[in-house]
Amino acid sequence: MDRETVEPEVETIPGERAKRWVDYHHEFAAPSTYVYEFVWDTGANAIGPFCTDVDGNVLLDFTSHVAAAPLGYNNPQLREKLEAFDLVDPLKIAGQDFYVSPGGSDPRSDAAFPGPSQLMDRLADLTSHYGMDRVFLSNSGAEAIENAMKICYARGGHRAFTFEGAFHGRTLGALSLNRSKTVHRQGFPELPGVISVPYPSSREAYETRWKTDGPGGNVVADRLHPEQGVIDPDEVAFLVLEPIQGEGGYRVADSEFARDLEALRERYDLRVIADEIQSGLGRTGELWAVDHLDLTPDVIASGKGLRVGATISRSDVFPEETGRLSSTWGAGDIVASMQGALTIDAIREQSVLENVRERGKQLRERLSEVESETDAVVDVRGRGLMLALEFDAADRREAVVRAAFERGLLTLGCGHKTLRLLPPLDVTEREIDLGVELLCEAIEDASAALE
Repeated sequence: MDRETVEPEVETIPGERAKRWVDYHHEFAAPSTYVYEFVWDTGANAIGPFCTDVDGNVLLDFTSHVAAAPLGYNNPQLREKLEAFDLVDPLKIAGQDFYVSPGGSDPRSDAAFPGPSQLMDRLADLTSHYGMDRVFLSNSGAEAIENAMKICYARGGHRAFTFEGAFHGRTLGALSLNRSKTVHRQGFPELPGVISVPYPSSREAYETRWKTDGPGGNVVADRLHPEQGVIDPDEVAFLVLEPIQGEGGYRVADSEFARDLEALRERYDLRVIADEIQSGLGRTGELWAVDHLDLTPDVIASGKGLRVGATISRSDVFPEETGRLSSTWGAGDIVASMQGALTIDAIREQSVLENVRERGKQLRERLSEVESETDAVVDVRGRGLMLALEFDAADRREAVVRAAFERGLLTLGCGHKTLRLLPPLDVTEREIDLGVELLCEAIEDASAALE
C-alpha cells in the first residue's frame, strides 16, 4: 500500500465476512459501545490513516481509535522496533520489582527496546515544566484518573469539583466525576462530596454562567470564599477538568476561565487534575492540551495514545507510603510501554507537533468552509487535530456518521449532536483533502436521506 497514492475503496460495507465476525463477537460479548460493523484485518495492508477490513474494503480512518493510535497504522518507526523485538513470556510485569529492558547496561541511554522505566523517564521529562517527576503506570486512562483521585485524597480533603459535560472514565470512582450522559452513571453508586459547576467553553458562557456578582467573582470562588462561602477550602481534595472535553462535545476551555482556576489554585492550594487521556501526546499541537492555557496542573492523567495509563505528578503529591498505590500491572506492560515510549520518540523526532498545527489549521479552514455552505453545521471547534463539527440535530449527525462509513471514512460522534475528527498526528495535506471531500459527500447524502 502506497500512502502517497492510496484512496478509500468500498464495495459493500459491512461485507459478509465482517457480518460473520460481528455476529460471532456478539455471541459472547457483554453489551457495550460499538460504532461500526467494521472489522480490521490486521494482516492486510494498512499505513497512516488507511486500513483494510476483512472484506477488502480500504478505509480512511479519521478516528485514530479514539486517539489511542496517534500515529495511525504501521508507523515505520514503531514497526521497525516491534518487528525486531524478541517477545518473551510474561509480557506484563507483576508488581513494581522488575525494571530491566534488554539492550544495554545503561537504562538511560542504551536501552534498544525502551520499557516501562524508560517510558516513565520520558513522561517525567515531558511534564518537567510543571515540576512533575513521578509516574505510576496502569492499564487504562480510567485507572490513571482513579489513581490521580487517590493521591489527591491522600493529601487531605473529601470534596471535589467536576464540570458539566465531563467524562473521565467508566470505573466507579471516575464515573462519580462524569457529567456528560445519564447512561454512564445511572443506577451506580457514587463517591460523595463531588460538586458540579459549569464548564465555560466560550466567552459568552464565561460571562453568563461562570462569573458572578458574589464575593469571589465566579461560581467556585463564591463557594470557597472564607467569609461568605459554603465550602471549607481545606475540605477540597481536587478539581478535575479536561482542557478540551472529549465525550462532552469537544468543548475547549475558555482562557479566562483557566486563569481563574489558576488563581484559585494559588489562593487555596487547590490541587488540579488535568485529564489528558484523549487530548494529550500532541493531539492539539502541544504535548499537552493544558499547555495552551495559563493553568498549572498538579496531576496529569494520560492514556489512549500512550498505550498505557499513566498518573503523572510531583513527589510531594504522591503518597510516601509504599502500600498506598499498587497494582498487579503497576509497572506496566512491556510491549505497550515500549509502544508508548516509541510514540513519544516519534512525536519528538518527526516534527509531529509542527505537522499537527499545520494540518489542524488546514482541516479547520476546510471545515469552516463546510459550515459556511450548509445550515446543517452550526459550529466548528477544537484544537490541532482534535476537531469537531456540531450539527443542527442528533439524527443528522448519526446519518452523517453512517453515510461517511459507507463511503469509507471513519468518524465518531460525541456530545449530543457533534461529530469528531481525529486523524493521525502525521496526517498529510492530501489525506485531509480526501477526508473532507468524503465528509462533504456524506453530509449531502444524509441531508437527502432526511428530507
